[in-house]
Amino acid sequence: MNLHRIPCLPFLITIFLLAWPHPASALETAVIAEAHYVMGDGDTLAEAEEQVLQRAQRKAVEEAGLYIESTFLDREKTEAGTSLQISSLEVRTIAGALTKTEILESRRTFANDRPNFYVRIRAIVDLDSLKAAVRKWHSEQRLAEHYRRLQKENASLKTQLETLRVPPSGVRTLMIEPVNRNNNSQAQARTLLEKAIVTQDLPLKLDLTSQATVLAPQFIDPLILRGQTYLSLASVAYSNKKRPSDYSEYIDSARMDFDRALLIDPHNIWALLGKGDVDTWLNRPQEAALSFEQALKLAPFFDLARLRLITLYTAEAKKLVDLEQWAPALSMLQKILPPHLHESWIPHQKESYLLRSTIYQQLKQPALAIEDLNIILRLDPSDKRALQARAQLYQGALPGNSDKTNSPQACKFGSMVACAQLP
Repeated sequence: MNLHRIPCLPFLITIFLLAWPHPASALETAVIAEAHYVMGDGDTLAEAEEQVLQRAQRKAVEEAGLYIESTFLDREKTEAGTSLQISSLEVRTIAGALTKTEILESRRTFANDRPNFYVRIRAIVDLDSLKAAVRKWHSEQRLAEHYRRLQKENASLKTQLETLRVPPSGVRTLMIEPVNRNNNSQAQARTLLEKAIVTQDLPLKLDLTSQATVLAPQFIDPLILRGQTYLSLASVAYSNKKRPSDYSEYIDSARMDFDRALLIDPHNIWALLGKGDVDTWLNRPQEAALSFEQALKLAPFFDLARLRLITLYTAEAKKLVDLEQWAPALSMLQKILPPHLHESWIPHQKESYLLRSTIYQQLKQPALAIEDLNIILRLDPSDKRALQARAQLYQGALPGNSDKTNSPQACKFGSMVACAQLP
């Protein structure tokens, strides 16, 4: 498998969208859906509530177009190694399809000593927006593929040009080598790589990629996959509460693989992504951000790099806010909240908008703070934190425009702070 290529899933989705019978007079469909979510060890209450709501929204979109779920499942079965792209497309598709979400019922219970969240919603699904979101993703993928193909062709032409520039010297000796020796090694390495991509057994994946690297030392894909596998092993050790010394060797091995890959191809976006992940593990945010930004500059539609930057810069901005360094924190958030970015990214930027709203409030700019909260509430009108924050801004910073609906709404959705503020 060539890790430069991201399969064109939207081709299948677009066919189903065009063939799906939509009512000529109804561009929107109301769907009632429900979902459950069991709170995990690392979840907060807010995160668990967001997870169960997203599951219900996903089910609503699937009921409006059942082809989405079946296509995602087929993709996961055939190419498990690229499941992250599925998640990204799914979230962006749901965000582009839902125009309104109304919570009909919400409750918490306990199952096996764990909080169990249940929600029942009525969602308005805009079929035209759903179709446009998938078509846009399809168009982006074709443009990205064309860009990568041009890069590959340019690299090949550059190599040929350098070969032609070397002047012949002395008597040429004809070297006869065994037929297809290199080709056979490359083919064997590709076969091992394909097996490594499919298997979920991390030690086996490590062994297969190592064999492929020995067979074809200049073949970059096994190095990248092996580096990713080392980081997966480090994640497993970390989740099992192991000591850093127990998984530091994995991180160091991943670092060497990605460095070696970048020596072969300094412009490989997957190698740059891996290098950024290693620097994140090593708590070197500036170096990590540089790698992610370089990957995004080479491939503007490389969503994984953009997601990494959003997470990284938001976390670093939170540290600055804790130190009350408002201006540097704001400057950092501006990098991941450009005005031209498509609204389908808002679900991934919710924490960033909330944080920037807090900073604007501290800088005595309530109008800008409210504008950020409005962006969140247009996507999710039931977001408790945004409702409560906007109510406080209206009541405190803008006394002439005191809001009488935000606090009751936030209280209705479970905010005890908002309930305490009610008369």
